[in-house]
Amino acid sequence: MSQITTHILDTTRGEPAADVAVALLGQDGSDWPELARGTTNADGRLTDLLPAGTVLPPGVYKLKFYTLEYFTKHGRAYFYPLVEICFAVADDAHYHVPLLLNPFGYSTYRGS
Repeated sequence: MSQITTHILDTTRGEPAADVAVALLGQDGSDWPELARGTTNADGRLTDLLPAGTVLPPGVYKLKFYTLEYFTKHGRAYFYPLVEICFAVADDAHYHVPLLLNPFGYSTYRGS
């Protein structure tokens, strides 16, 4: 399993959000280069974002969720075409960053 994982739950539909593109970016001064990219599976999970054994150095990172395509695919109105969650990695621990998503709001937390 990747050091960074995520899970998206569409709280309006009460179902996982499958086939959502997600990118991992790392802060490098004022730049945010993309480090990895993946897509959520049928259960809304992305567990293989980073290659096995890859450990990120301490720093600030963000997950970018491409929600426009998801909402468009399901024929739904939306307010957030893109969601970015910025977080700090302090050590080599596992970081699970879930996204609770609906067309007009979202929330997140550090999962386990």
